[in-house]
Amino acid sequence: MGLHHYLILSALLFAVGAAGVIVKKNIIAIFLCIELMLNAANLSFVAFSRYLDQVHGQIFVFFVMVVAAAEAAVGLAITITLYRNRRTLNVDDADLMKW
Repeated sequence: MGLHHYLILSALLFAVGAAGVIVKKNIIAIFLCIELMLNAANLSFVAFSRYLDQVHGQIFVFFVMVVAAAEAAVGLAITITLYRNRRTLNVDDADLMKW
């Protein structure tokens, strides 16, 4: 398999994630779609890193995964707080700042 196969797969994964972010109304589903988009970008970094025989892309993927883990922790904390206060995970109900 060549580089273009991995890039096509990465583009498809990113497109599915972007469509999910636009279409979904549940906060947890949106977070999962964002993670899918980050993993699509990671796949591209690893594919280019392998193609160019350099480690830089793989190191960058490690840092992206660390940031994604922190983003997931903060996002889930916000989601739990929102659910406790509003009793819903619908994004449309989260736009009001007044509790």
